[in-house]
Amino acid sequence: MAKETFETSTSSSGSGSAVGVVEPSYDEKAEEASSTWQRALDSFKRNPDFRITQRGAVAANGQVYDLESAVQNTVHSPLARRLKGRHLQMIAIGGSIGTGLFVGSGKALQQGGPASLLIAFTLIGMMLYCTVHALGEMAVLLPVAGSFSAYSTRFLDPAWGFAMGWNYALQWLVVFPLEVVSAAITVDYWDSNISPAAWVGIFLTAIITINLFGVKGYGEAEFILSIIKVIAVVGFIILGITLDVGGGKNGEYIGGRHWQVPGAFNNGFKGLCSVLVTAAFAFAGTELVGLAAAETANPRKSLPTAVKQVFWRICLFYIVSLTLVGLLVPYTDRRLIGQSDSDAKASPFVIAINNAGITGLDSVMNVVIMISVLSVGNSAVYGSTRTLAALAEQGQAPRFLAYIDRQGRPLISIGVASALGLLAFLAASPEEVDAFLWMQALSGLSSIFTWGSICLAHIRFRRAWRLQGYTLDQLAFRSQAGVLGSWFGFLFNCLVLVAQFWTGFAPVPPQYGPPIQGARALTKSFFQGYLAVPMVLVFYIPYKIYYRTSVLRCKNMDLKSGVRELNLHELVAEEELEKAAWPKWKKAYKFMC
Repeated sequence: MAKETFETSTSSSGSGSAVGVVEPSYDEKAEEASSTWQRALDSFKRNPDFRITQRGAVAANGQVYDLESAVQNTVHSPLARRLKGRHLQMIAIGGSIGTGLFVGSGKALQQGGPASLLIAFTLIGMMLYCTVHALGEMAVLLPVAGSFSAYSTRFLDPAWGFAMGWNYALQWLVVFPLEVVSAAITVDYWDSNISPAAWVGIFLTAIITINLFGVKGYGEAEFILSIIKVIAVVGFIILGITLDVGGGKNGEYIGGRHWQVPGAFNNGFKGLCSVLVTAAFAFAGTELVGLAAAETANPRKSLPTAVKQVFWRICLFYIVSLTLVGLLVPYTDRRLIGQSDSDAKASPFVIAINNAGITGLDSVMNVVIMISVLSVGNSAVYGSTRTLAALAEQGQAPRFLAYIDRQGRPLISIGVASALGLLAFLAASPEEVDAFLWMQALSGLSSIFTWGSICLAHIRFRRAWRLQGYTLDQLAFRSQAGVLGSWFGFLFNCLVLVAQFWTGFAPVPPQYGPPIQGARALTKSFFQGYLAVPMVLVFYIPYKIYYRTSVLRCKNMDLKSGVRELNLHELVAEEELEKAAWPKWKKAYKFMC
């Protein structure tokens, strides 16, 4: 029986080649230190559980790339498992709320109108609901280092996993200096006379210091920052409803006036397509909850709750708040065209507060925007460093990037991310605008590739799970959207790529100012919106040719390495019996949360 095969194979984890994962030791193998200072120094030494796939090693099947060793190395990564359930829940609820929502939504409103804004964010939200549930199903069963890029290597094609890993790492490596500059720009809202470079230095130091405290430092920082963002969004929703029904200073009822004049849509269908890309950028980072699974103490307990709470973040923090934004701010408002993508004066949230004549509250919202930007910068360091370390462990990146110390910190990767963060000092350079436009172009569509790959990996995983004789009852967590949801997510991400291609070579005309004309201007506009596509191909094609990788067959996929619980089937059966005794209200609550 398949069930017996699965259970038997998971019970022999002691040799290191079986399924069960031995908890990496961080302090036991370290020498006894005579002082706190000596212990601190020793913590930076290489973790004794470190291992790496040898580049060019020939596997048992004759392939140049050794997939078996790569899988084992992500399974036995010495990253620290210190994230708790509360950390994961706040990362899922508010971790990626940043300028995409607070400022970028203004550009989306101006380009597509309130109806396009609502439709686009709803569609992207539906796709992400399916994607995160697919990721959660795989991450609960296989909480390995690298997460979705490792799943692409394991369930699709090692060459595609290599491309997706570098695509994701570069996305966050570029976003980090961009977010630091954005935080410095938000200070200009108060007409500060301090040089932006000074603020860049302060914010860089704060983010790097947080990440040097390890995954626990990242988790605690995100827990606090996410709470602030959640409170701010909930407060805006209450304020927005009050203002819309006439509770402002002048007592004027607004209702759906701006949906009639100037209208619900702007620039027709093309306007809607352009908003899709902006919405995707606003949701970037939602998948971090899956990446954090490898550093979670008990992902089987913590991750399902965090995954389910993504639904509430999509509905409450995006859909409801942006519905109110569309009611309170007309898309013809010239203030929506800011000087940059982080200009708080162009935030529709700030504009709505200013229109209501509420003094002081706009500054509070600007502080929230700055906190959100720093939070995303913090997540950027975390996401890039863990992905770089996992790539190196699999032999898909320079070996020194896999250095993980005795506290489970990928120190060299953190150093690389920190060094690239110094690009933020370009904020004081006259070439700032061009430099950051091209840096942003590198990260523009990266999330679309990541989400599409997660969905496709889940489709292939489910097929392999069935072909190898396992049942869905043996999964610790099942995606509520199932395989159909993953197909929807995959196809929808493909449609977003098509939409961006169209709006790239035929951009939406600006509301104010001259249209984009001429071959040079149009070419520049296209590559600034579509640069991620050729970058992915540059990583994928040469790697595939050099290592002669092939698409993995479902019957040959390794579905066992990385399962933490040795008696998973018995644990799942016990939990099902416990759930059967729950009252109906608790069943409904646990289904949603």
